[in-house]
Amino acid sequence: MSNSINYQYIRNRGDHMKKRMLFMFLLVFGCVFIIAGCSSSSKSDSGKLVVHVGTSPTYPPFESEENGELVGFDIALIKKIAEQEGFEVDMSTMQFDGLVPALKAGQIDVVVGAVTITDKRMESVNFSNAYYESGLSILTKPNAEINSFEDLKGRLIGVQKGTSSYNYMVANGIEDQNIKQYADISTAYSTLENGGIDAILYDNPSNINYLNVQKTDAIIVGDILAGEHYGIAVNKKKEDLLKKINDGLAKLQENGEYEKLFDEYLNGEKNGLVKGVKKPEDVVISVK
Repeated sequence: MSNSINYQYIRNRGDHMKKRMLFMFLLVFGCVFIIAGCSSSSKSDSGKLVVHVGTSPTYPPFESEENGELVGFDIALIKKIAEQEGFEVDMSTMQFDGLVPALKAGQIDVVVGAVTITDKRMESVNFSNAYYESGLSILTKPNAEINSFEDLKGRLIGVQKGTSSYNYMVANGIEDQNIKQYADISTAYSTLENGGIDAILYDNPSNINYLNVQKTDAIIVGDILAGEHYGIAVNKKKEDLLKKINDGLAKLQENGEYEKLFDEYLNGEKNGLVKGVKKPEDVVISVK
């Protein structure tokens, strides 16, 4: 009896030790995983800081993909800032509405993507000083009988999912059932051409670019709406990185490299050029 009891005790103790070791392994592994997920910055072989930048390459001339390479105003801007501040960038792409969640989760450090500085976004991410002044415009067809924002009511309007266009329409009386959201703006443009929607409300620079590069009879009508500013979104835990980005942007504004981007990517159209420092809290728009 005593021998069997001792054997059972030893066996139970051994099982307990195995479970404890397994628990400790899972605990350590989990901690490593969490730390890796919350801090995506790394060092290159040269010892430079590597900043992981997310973008959605569906918004020319600010970001797009040509022959497998990311190009555009925003892409060039973040690379020039990196040169000024001595860090490297590692680019990754995803859907636009997934960029801010990925930034919050620590999967990336920075987002460039013509991101409007809004109060809702500022609750979860930091923004650099503004680098572009934009607004929304209406793109439609000549026979659509749409001449202003008031004419959009009761019509089917296309927007890119996750953008400020949707918030603006809802806040100004457009019913949700009349808003068609697309994963990328190029699909919205194609749907307009095919007669699937009546108009598009989107960032004016993109609408202008569409008219310049596509064979289309589409037109921009009405006033420029919702004056807004683009900023570079940064993970809230990356205060030092935010300072580097603001410092780099200021240097580019001073040495003329910033203005040259308007010539290279926007055909010299400089209505959106920001002079001096415009802090995010001074240009933020409300979408709540």
